[in-house]
Amino acid sequence: MFNSLLTHPNGLFGQFDRLHRELDEIFGISGLPTSIRSVATGTLPQINVGRTPQSVEVYAFAPGLDANKIEVTLDRGVLRLVGERVPPASGSERQRFYARERATGRFDRTVALPDDVDPDQVKASYRDGVLQVSIARREAAQPKRIAIQ
Repeated sequence: MFNSLLTHPNGLFGQFDRLHRELDEIFGISGLPTSIRSVATGTLPQINVGRTPQSVEVYAFAPGLDANKIEVTLDRGVLRLVGERVPPASGSERQRFYARERATGRFDRTVALPDDVDPDQVKASYRDGVLQVSIARREAAQPKRIAIQ
């Protein structure tokens, strides 16, 4: 019996976890960052930032958004993604949700980029709910193979 209380999602501890999340939502204290590099829970869009020898790649996971309504800007080494995910239209003002895990609302994400990016060579594409922004690195920053004589 003890194992089932711990492992079953609708068990005692699962119910405590659900109650904790609901109370956090009511009192507005949910989603506080847990470390210096983390962001609040529910921050959207979620992003991955990486680097190749030729570019810095930023992937923003934003399914269901209109690509024309996402604003991507690069200013002084800071990439900014601005947009909004509108909630689904409801048939009734008193609609009740049993589960609501998809965040809605306006978003504004910023990413500080390294100094070696070239702001004149930026490409952005949106496909299958993923916004990919590729910023080329300057030629001087790319690794070079040196011939041995």
